[in-house]
Amino acid sequence: MKKINGNVTTPKGFQASGVMAGIRKKNRKDIALVYSEADCVAGATFTTNRVKAAPVNWDISILRNGLSKHAVVLNSGIANACMGEQGVKDNFAFAEAVAKELNLKPEQVFTASTGVIGQPMPMQVILPGIQEAAKALSDTNEGGKNASEAIMTTDTVSKTVACELTIGETKVMIGGMSKGSGMIHPNMATMLSVVTTDINIDEALLQEAVSAAVKDTFNMISVDRDTSTNDTFIVLANGLAGNEKIVTKDKAYEEFAAALFAVCEDLAKKMAHDGEGATKLLTCEIYNAKSKEDARVLAKSVISSNLVKAAFFGSDANWGRVLCALGYSGVDFDPTKVDITIAQEKDKLDIVKNGMAIDYSEEVATMMLSKDNVSFVVDMHDGAFDATAWGCDLTYDYVKINGDYRS
Repeated sequence: MKKINGNVTTPKGFQASGVMAGIRKKNRKDIALVYSEADCVAGATFTTNRVKAAPVNWDISILRNGLSKHAVVLNSGIANACMGEQGVKDNFAFAEAVAKELNLKPEQVFTASTGVIGQPMPMQVILPGIQEAAKALSDTNEGGKNASEAIMTTDTVSKTVACELTIGETKVMIGGMSKGSGMIHPNMATMLSVVTTDINIDEALLQEAVSAAVKDTFNMISVDRDTSTNDTFIVLANGLAGNEKIVTKDKAYEEFAAALFAVCEDLAKKMAHDGEGATKLLTCEIYNAKSKEDARVLAKSVISSNLVKAAFFGSDANWGRVLCALGYSGVDFDPTKVDITIAQEKDKLDIVKNGMAIDYSEEVATMMLSKDNVSFVVDMHDGAFDATAWGCDLTYDYVKINGDYRS
């Protein structure tokens, strides 16, 4: 498996577009469409927030309806959340308009929305926008790029990835896009993400691969400890690569699952790095925890801590905050066994041994923490399980962005 330059249009048979409908702001792409004329099987995960947006409930209802899937339509600007029956009607109209343009049934179209909660969808501009998006569909890299830009809200960069792998003697492609910068603390979902692939695979096995990949990628990032009402991750597979259909968890399945994991990890890290107001990517690597779940919880607790994130912004090696975050995670461990190391590329600096500070250079620690991508490496000395989580620093700009998000 190798990563290549590409996006959701890289796999065979997929087209995409991104257009400006004027949902909240003019001169900004805000409707994205991803489409395969060939029948697709789908795998997906969604937010576990009890307050779910209309498109999330729609997608859950159609995921296993027995129909082939062909499209995902997404909008930015308005979340279509907490809008009652009107939100349900608007979301159906969203799917129905795509179905009409592409000669599909509405139940073959996934929907996704992101933006302000509690405001109505401006259907008077969305419906013409869908017509434009359908006309603009393209299998070019530009089509995928436009789609990735159309789902951005406070994101500063679009997020795409692609890879190729060989199943038997057949070349298979996977491409993806995601958005996410704030309200990022996924739980069994992402923010908004669509991945396409031309692999031929059983739908139940695709779902297993999707669910497995999410656990240690999208679910291991946090920007602000807020799980969105709209988190949606959808994978479409149209089988056009022509490989022998994957129907068991054999070598071909494992190779695909590993590639899908790599795509999800790439997108997850890009979202964490582009957290609202963020200047740096923070990684926490937990080693030798008592269980895999303990390792996940510990790593996520560190990168989610506002005090750790604030110290990271100030390049302050305040290791006590790291130990504190481990301590309130709910995991049972012996604090007197914990070692903490700062790692930045090939450079490493031990700062805590057996739960206490050792003699280290504050100047060197500050210099390392001022870099773009830094890790806290934590050895629990309590078992044989590892996990990694990704977050970002907490800056003044985060408060500014969220203080006037609706204006």
